[in-house]
Amino acid sequence: MEVTLTRIAKRETYTIGRLAINGTYFCDTLEPTWRDIGVGRPGRKVMGRTAIPEGRYPLVVTFSPRFKRWLPLLLHVPQFSGIRIHSGNTAADTEGCILPGLNTSRGRVTDSYLWERRLVAELGRRPEGEPVWITVR
Repeated sequence: MEVTLTRIAKRETYTIGRLAINGTYFCDTLEPTWRDIGVGRPGRKVMGRTAIPEGRYPLVVTFSPRFKRWLPLLLHVPQFSGIRIHSGNTAADTEGCILPGLNTSRGRVTDSYLWERRLVAELGRRPEGEPVWITVR
C-alpha cells in the first residue's frame, strides 16, 4: 500500500497537505512549519515545532502508550522519533506529527478524530503482510 502526503501550503507557523492512498485523495493534513534553510541543505529542526523531512518511510500501525489507542507510526525519519498520524486541529496540537482532517479554515483541520479512525481502518483493510509506505513531498 502506498500513502502519499503532498504538502501544498507551507506557511510560517503550519503546513497544509493532501493525503492520498494508492493515488486516490483521502483527506487533508496539518503539520508544523517546515524550516528549509537552502537548496541542497537539510532543514533546521526546532524541537516539537518542525515538520519532518521529505522522503519515503515505512508506515506501521502500533499501540500508542501516549494516546492509548492504535495509530500509524512513521519509521526511520531522520532526526525524528515517534512521528505518528493522530487527531488534532491546529499546529499547537502537533510536535512534528501529521494531523488528518479537512482543511476548512486557514491553518486548521476539522473532523480530525473521524479521519484518524478512517485512516486506521483503511490501513487495516490491506492484505495481511502487505507493507505500507508513506512518501512525503
